[in-house]
Amino acid sequence: MMTDTNASRTDAVLSLRQVSRQYKSGDRILHVLRGVDLDLFPGEICGMIGPSGSGKSTLLHVAGLLEKPDAGHVMFGGKDALKMSDDARTHARRLQLGFVYQFHHLLPELNAVDNVAAPLMINGQSRSKARKRAQELLRMMNLNERDHHRPGQLSGGEQQRVAIARSLANKPKVLIADEPTGNLDPNTSRVVFQSLFDIAKQEGVAVLVATHNVELTSYMDRVLALQNGLLGPAPQRAAADSV
Repeated sequence: MMTDTNASRTDAVLSLRQVSRQYKSGDRILHVLRGVDLDLFPGEICGMIGPSGSGKSTLLHVAGLLEKPDAGHVMFGGKDALKMSDDARTHARRLQLGFVYQFHHLLPELNAVDNVAAPLMINGQSRSKARKRAQELLRMMNLNERDHHRPGQLSGGEQQRVAIARSLANKPKVLIADEPTGNLDPNTSRVVFQSLFDIAKQEGVAVLVATHNVELTSYMDRVLALQNGLLGPAPQRAAADSV
């Protein structure tokens, strides 16, 4: 299990304490998480590696308030998320959490600006203010010259950068990223992740990213390994062994 000695737990925007999760498969009980501890801090890029099937996606779902653990505590913004009502959890996910997946899921009929502005408008912001924020984010992602292009007119890397900008539109406290460059070639992966790194630092967002891309771990402030249901600092060779 992981603890952080360089920062106070009170500074953490998201904390997991003794989180356990299990699933039933026929007559078997699969213990996916076995008492995971984790603190995420503002502006920090925290990577997570581990073999396929080790529970990385489950941990991301728990951290992103998409799934409840069987035991333990999930503290978000100083509150126990497991004691929140369903409406409060939904509100927290919508306004304080961002999500990036392997596939961008952009709306094909909208251009880049409107794809990024959509979450803001859904939350009641005016179109003009939403588009201004979207243009700011696209500029930070070096996409200001592509802001009026639709997804079909963008490269794979550009589409993923638009998706990252969209995930940050509501100024979330935490960004959950599940293999965000898994569908891209190595050179494009580096460009996309550098953009993610830069904008997360500028926005002060805590990022938890699961990846199989060993090279990308060099961009991260911390790299943790999930194995046998436990999370801990990744040994130097753990990244290479995880793929």
